[in-house]
Amino acid sequence: MTAIPLAVDLDGTLILTDTLHESAVRALRSHPLQALQIPLWLAQGKAHLKQRLASLTDFDASALPYNHDLIVWLKEQRAQGRRLILCTASDRLMADAIASHLGIFDEVMASDGVHNLSARHKAAALKERFGHFGHKGFDYAGNSADDLPVWTEARHAIVVNASVSVQRQAREYCEVEKEFLSLSSHAGALPSVLRMHQWLKNLLLFIAPLAAHQTPGADLSSMLLLAFFSFSLCASAVYIANDLFDLDSDRHHPRKRRRPFASGRVSVAKGVVLFPLLLLNAFLFAIPVGSAFVGWLLFYFLLTCAYSWSLKRVVLIDCLVLAMLYTVRIIAGAAAAGISLSFWLLAFSVFLFLSLAFVKRYAELKTQADVGRDHAHGRGYWTSDAPLVQSLGITSGYAAVVVLALYLNSDAVVKLYQQPAVMWSAVPVMLFWISWMWMKAHRGEMHDDPLLFAVRDKASLLSGCAFALVLFMATRGLAW
Repeated sequence: MTAIPLAVDLDGTLILTDTLHESAVRALRSHPLQALQIPLWLAQGKAHLKQRLASLTDFDASALPYNHDLIVWLKEQRAQGRRLILCTASDRLMADAIASHLGIFDEVMASDGVHNLSARHKAAALKERFGHFGHKGFDYAGNSADDLPVWTEARHAIVVNASVSVQRQAREYCEVEKEFLSLSSHAGALPSVLRMHQWLKNLLLFIAPLAAHQTPGADLSSMLLLAFFSFSLCASAVYIANDLFDLDSDRHHPRKRRRPFASGRVSVAKGVVLFPLLLLNAFLFAIPVGSAFVGWLLFYFLLTCAYSWSLKRVVLIDCLVLAMLYTVRIIAGAAAAGISLSFWLLAFSVFLFLSLAFVKRYAELKTQADVGRDHAHGRGYWTSDAPLVQSLGITSGYAAVVVLALYLNSDAVVKLYQQPAVMWSAVPVMLFWISWMWMKAHRGEMHDDPLLFAVRDKASLLSGCAFALVLFMATRGLAW
């Protein structure tokens, strides 16, 4: 007896993402002017929209987040003689590429630019295609409410990555042969989506008032707190946009592929909704802080967008922009506090953060080299550039220490510190920390983000405490 064929859905079932949503994001990133025509394409039908988006951008079928448990089971079914059909509402161009990559499907049924093979249309197509097997002549693997009409015509349902309500309804429509638990993890994923651990960087907003020895009163504290949350929400919005635009690059990275959007744990659609909500609230928090702060926040947002859109792919410019993004936080903190920014603090910050930006890029290049790649995906660097990047970064770090030493020899130190001579102890502390960070990066022990590495690293924390102790003693007039 011939085995009943098994039709398998694509989006949310075989892969843990939606090809239409990803195609739209890729089009917006790569062809923003053409992407403006999306409403016009949609007016001509969803199938037409899918076809235009699929033909507009390239994608790597090998990098998609596949449902590996389902694929293992499908291979077992094929080994037993079952005919497997990839049946999807996605455009045929994408479906064929995915089927070719997996090599387990005997046939592909997909949208063709005219007919959108979804819900009842998919059910009718499968019923007609396999009617010769008799009533309910096929089994079907799906995941969403759109698959319910298909299951009414199927013999058995394979429920994959579905919500509780869809699981319940599927049992009412036909016999469930097998269930695969949901791999999406929305609960508890919000901190990871927002990258709340990155909010630590926004403590840089407090640097300028502290460096000016301003005592934070109630008004200043409230302004700085509003500024902190404003920058944090804005940064989270940009991180989401960056993750959406950088899906392919993240999926080629050993660690970044586990990010919520790249791994499929959180849908692209949710990111598209979150982005404007976070950005709106960021500027609502910023308005009470003052127009100067709002201006710097806007500059930060535009610069991060330019970085995510294209500048991150330009050699050296990417690191300069990263250094500027760190420094802008200090400038914005000064604007929120209503104080003038010291030339010395600005110069020190630029060189220090440029060094840390090179650390970040060097660590990425070393990671890519360790897995045998000759270039960093989505970046303008070859892995062979790592020694040069290392040299540039170490030089920038030591330049920051030189700026610190020159500052300690200026008249400004005498005005701010009762024991200026004690401040010279900060120089060897900074020399050690910068050398230590580069030593860890050279050994391949550096997290992709050096600031986050520093707050978890014992030597870095001890260096920070030593630096703070030096500042305290110099300010209070205490000598060694």
